[in-house]
Amino acid sequence: MAQEYIVKNGNEALTSHSGLALIGALLNNRTNLEERLNGVVLPDIPSVTIAHSDIVFSMTGLISLGKPDYDAIEPFRGDDFFQTSLDLGTIPSSPTVRQRLDLVNGHFDTIIKEESASLIRNTARVISPVSTEKGPLLPLDIDVSPFDNSRTQKEGVSRTYKGHDGYAPIFAYLGREGYLVNTELREGKQHCQKGTPDFLRETIKFAREITTDPILLRLDSGNDSADNVKICIDKGIDFIIKRNLRKESLEDWLEVAKKHGKAHIARPGKTVYRGSVYRKPRDIDEPVRIVFDIAERTIDKKGQALVIPEIEVDTYWVSLKDSERQVIELYHDHGTSEQYHSELKTDMDIERFPSNHFKTNSLILLMGMLSYNMLRLCGQESLHSINATQRPAFRKDAFRRRIRTVMQDLIYLAGRITCHSRKLYISFGRYCHWANIWQNIYKRFLDPIQLAV
Repeated sequence: MAQEYIVKNGNEALTSHSGLALIGALLNNRTNLEERLNGVVLPDIPSVTIAHSDIVFSMTGLISLGKPDYDAIEPFRGDDFFQTSLDLGTIPSSPTVRQRLDLVNGHFDTIIKEESASLIRNTARVISPVSTEKGPLLPLDIDVSPFDNSRTQKEGVSRTYKGHDGYAPIFAYLGREGYLVNTELREGKQHCQKGTPDFLRETIKFAREITTDPILLRLDSGNDSADNVKICIDKGIDFIIKRNLRKESLEDWLEVAKKHGKAHIARPGKTVYRGSVYRKPRDIDEPVRIVFDIAERTIDKKGQALVIPEIEVDTYWVSLKDSERQVIELYHDHGTSEQYHSELKTDMDIERFPSNHFKTNSLILLMGMLSYNMLRLCGQESLHSINATQRPAFRKDAFRRRIRTVMQDLIYLAGRITCHSRKLYISFGRYCHWANIWQNIYKRFLDPIQLAV
């Protein structure tokens, strides 16, 4: 028979989300968000009782806990730890958060994007590149990921290419760690290339605020446009952009492959051709390299002979001089960004937005970007703060921690809060595997740095 526990209510100050102290340390010590947000005068509310920073920090804290909903603030209104960790003057009510965010109308967007870039620059120990013949290049992966908001009447919700109603936001991730440099909420029906040239220019600007290292842009075939190629050439950015064949003939490409490529027998009945040719995109003076990867199948994988051969063609605009195999591998690595999308939508639960207003949901997505980067920084810092003997046995060594893992290990960490001699203390207890690591991360995030004004 299982041991019976007697339940009693105590008066101890306990918290199940000690990691909010890490989020607060980043917001208050590694950004100028409080000063810049509170300096904004909104046209509809020239004077405020609750500071803009209290509204944004409260919502950002909720998103960092995986609770991107207005009503989720209510249980925290009597939580002293929530208030002190985020350094809030006042914990706003759910209606106050909703009403204030509805009135922002884009006035915070640039501030949050700039401070998010500053946060990465000031805090990330390293942003890892990929290897090329040209040398190390920082991958900049841009992609659209539809958000399912079916069965709602929210502004901007429409049919996405995934076949459901929702939004189609675009994201830009920097480095192999996947730091989120820029994002933009879009209507579900909007084509992925519409507005992308301006988004690309803005993204490169923010990436340059983070690092001066050379960059490799990677885009899929939905963004095959001469405009994007031209921007990369003008900005001095290397690129791999998968081409959209549109009306190009597969048979013509097979002839090109047989003439200019090297054949490889992948299996009986399947021949793969890889090689390069040069062509001039529209409005670009110099020819650009095209890497092709073309498969011709005369026998299917079950051994059945085909009456008409199957032709599969993949081609890429490329600025690099690497081998075709290396270029294709570099592009396939672009698929890692799908995991980052999943972490935003699933781990942080920001797929279904709480507002009916497009501008408000756009702001919430930007706060989600800020929360995502802070959680990513916590995860990467935890990898630098431990060695093989300190790491809990149930966590293997890794290059990058998934956001869900960061939330489980560092954010949702139970602690006891006590006050003595006008100082606050947090205790994790004897069974906490992450206490020393959490403390190391917290101390680093609290270290003062010189922030640009």
